[in-house]
Amino acid sequence: MKVWIDIEQPKTARMFQSLIKMFEKEGLELLITARDYDSTYKILDNHNTPYKKVGKHGGASLENKLRTHIDRLKELLPLVNEFAPDYFVNFISVEGIRIAYGLQIPSIGFNDEPRNVPVCKLIFPFIDTLITPNCIPRENYFELGLDPKKIIRYNGIDEIAWLSEFKPDPSILSQYDLKRGEYVVMRSEPSAACYFIDELKPNETLLSKIIPSIFREFPDYKYFILVRSKGQEKFLQKQLEQYKESKNLIITRYIPDLNNLCFYSGLVISGGGTIVRESSLLGVPSIEFFPGKTAPQEHFLRNNGFPLEHLRNIDSIINHSIKILEKKPSEDRFSDKFKEKISKFENPNEICFNFVKLR
Repeated sequence: MKVWIDIEQPKTARMFQSLIKMFEKEGLELLITARDYDSTYKILDNHNTPYKKVGKHGGASLENKLRTHIDRLKELLPLVNEFAPDYFVNFISVEGIRIAYGLQIPSIGFNDEPRNVPVCKLIFPFIDTLITPNCIPRENYFELGLDPKKIIRYNGIDEIAWLSEFKPDPSILSQYDLKRGEYVVMRSEPSAACYFIDELKPNETLLSKIIPSIFREFPDYKYFILVRSKGQEKFLQKQLEQYKESKNLIITRYIPDLNNLCFYSGLVISGGGTIVRESSLLGVPSIEFFPGKTAPQEHFLRNNGFPLEHLRNIDSIINHSIKILEKKPSEDRFSDKFKEKISKFENPNEICFNFVKLR
């Protein structure tokens, strides 16, 4: 069997690693295509994943989004035609689904963000099967054009797909000269995403208002600031210019081995959902400051006892962060007890693999 896999974002690049291994072990022939967006290529390169570079993200401009969509369709079509796949696997690939539908290639995908309305409206009517978490109401998908017969539900969230295999490695501490629980990992908002256009300027991040107050309280801690674009990087460097001589403030667009870095940290703060869902599943105190409503996945984590807070007020974020960091984590927090909790839930990659294998 031939399977085409399209990877459009960093989360998918991480999530699909174990799925790719499952397919390879089964002897399936794979075509992996990937879009240039954020750290997608770096993650794939870091895992030695063979892939073809096709297209890029369109940024915040609606016209540019459309142009890059058209260009990517043109680039993908001959590759897919030549490969002639029996199945198409994706996360939220608008171009991939359009081509699969046009060439009558059966498709299966994952989606945990019906809040991303424009993308979902372009995908749901044309995909053949969609894997979704139980915690997200079915109606959220049906309202956007998904046929109820196409949905597969599972007990868990997407991040379990790769954290179920995670083994903490303390060598990350010596690599960055860190002490357990005495540093902070931060992630900026996806401000160029279509569902963020009315919330924030494309190259800005509220981290510029959050970092200074926490840094003043804990100047000896290290702060790893993971941004999503060159624009955000330049914006933060300008806003935090007073700290440019400090070796404790690290602004970067990519951090390899991010799960290990989060696992041994004292706190994770993010304007997006994925990294705080990961860190809270690992037992790390986590704060999300996404400006919208709390997602069902966050309710799922809180309801199952994982340490996650969704705060929107800047002062509340700062005060809660300081309170967390003042309370030193216990040694037990750095054990592998998180695995026992994660194992109680379903792995969506296994669901996808078994579905495709039986076709």
